Amino acid sequence: PEEQESLRKITHTLAVKNEEISNFICSLKQSLDNLETNSNRVQEDLESEFSCLHAVLDEMKESMLTRIKQERASRTYELQSQLSACTKALESSEELLELANQTLCSVTMAPAFRLSLKTKASDNMSHLMVDFSQERELLQALKFLPVPATPEIQVSECQVCDNTVTVSWTIPEPDSKIDHYILEYRRTNHEGPPRIREDYPWMVVEGIRQMEHTVTGLRFDTRYMTFRVRACNKAVAGDFSEPVTLETHAFNFKLDSGSAHQNLKVEDLSVEWDSCGGKVQDIRKEKNRTNSPMHSPARSALMSPKRAPTARPGRDRFTAESYTVLADTMIDAGQQYWEVRFDKESKAFAVGVALRSLGRFDQLGKSSASWCIHLNNWLQQSLTAKHNNKARTLDCLVFFSFCCTLGQNWHTAARATI
Repeated sequence: PEEQESLRKITHTLAVKNEEISNFICSLKQSLDNLETNSNRVQEDLESEFSCLHAVLDEMKESMLTRIKQERASRTYELQSQLSACTKALESSEELLELANQTLCSVTMAPAFRLSLKTKASDNMSHLMVDFSQERELLQALKFLPVPATPEIQVSECQVCDNTVTVSWTIPEPDSKIDHYILEYRRTNHEGPPRIREDYPWMVVEGIRQMEHTVTGLRFDTRYMTFRVRACNKAVAGDFSEPVTLETHAFNFKLDSGSAHQNLKVEDLSVEWDSCGGKVQDIRKEKNRTNSPMHSPARSALMSPKRAPTARPGRDRFTAESYTVLADTMIDAGQQYWEVRFDKESKAFAVGVALRSLGRFDQLGKSSASWCIHLNNWLQQSLTAKHNNKARTLDCLVFFSFCCTLGQNWHTAARATI
C-alpha cells in the first residue's frame, strides 16, 4: 500500500508537471505568433512614419525650389527690362552725340541724362540660402518611443475579502511620463500561471491613475483570480507585469458554540450529534470565550462593513427539538455562498439562514424567520427547501464527494445556521 501511495504521488506530480509544460509550450507558441504579428505591425508603422517624413521633406523641397525660381524670374525680368532701357538710351545718346557734334546743339535734355544708372534688382540671392544643420540633428535623433517600465504586483499588499480584491503594484524605476495604468483580471480554477485556453475572458479596467486599485462587485465562484497590470504613457503601453494568482477566499465565519443546542458538539467549523448532552461543551465555551475569533486582531482587520458581530450576552441556547447552532457572524446583505461537507453516514440535517428574531424553540424552515435546505439520507437521498413550515422538493443531486452547497441572496439581516 505504501508503495502504491508513493507511485500515486509520483504519478500525480508528473501529471501536474506535464500539464505545466504543455501550458508553457502553448504559451511559447502563442508568444512566437504574437512576436511575428507585432513585429510586422511596428515595421509597417515605421515605414509609414518615414514615408510621411519623406513626403513632408519632398513637399518642403518643392515649395522652396518654387520660391527660388519665382525670385529668379522676378529679378531676371527687372534686370532685363532695365538692360533693355539702358541699351535703348545708349543708342539714343550716341545718335544725339553725333548730331550734336554736327549742329552744336545742347544735349542736356537727352534721354541718357534722365536715365538712372542704379540697378533695380540685386544679383545677391543669399536671403534664400538655408541651413538645415539643426533639423539634421533632429532627424538624426529620431528613435523609437520610450516604453513605460513594467509594473510589479506586490502580493503581500493585495487583499481579498468579501467579493472585493485590492491589487497594489510598484514601478522599478520612477517614470514621470506614465499617464495611467491598465489592470486586467480573470477568474480561474487553476493555481499556476495563466493558461492560453481558459474558460473565462480577461476583464479590463482602464484609466487607473494610482498604483493601487480595488475591484468590487465580484463573485467568488472560482477558486482563484489572476491579475496583471501594465503602464501607459501618452503614446504607447508597456509590457504586462508577471501575472499573479490570488485565492478567492469564501465568506469566513465560525460556529457559535454558545448558541448550540445541548445535544450538539460544536467545534469552530464542525458540528455533530452528542447524545450525552453537552456538559463538556459548557466547559469548553467558558475556556475559549476570550479566544473567540470575533476578538482576534486578524478577524477585526478583515471585518467587512456589511458584517457585524452579533451580541452574545443574554442569548440562550437552542432547546427542545430545535437542534440548531448559529454562526458567529451576522450577514446584513449581499450574495453569499456556503459549502457544507457531511459524513456519508449522516441521516439528516438542514443548512440555512435565519432572521435575528428566530426563536430558541423554532426549528429551521418551520417559521417565517428561517429558510433552509434539508437533506434526508435515511432511505433515499432527497433535498427539500423549507420556509414557514412549507416544503418543496428540489430536483438536484448532492455532490458525490459528500458536499452540499447553498447559495442565496438575502436582503435582510440574517445569520447562517445549521
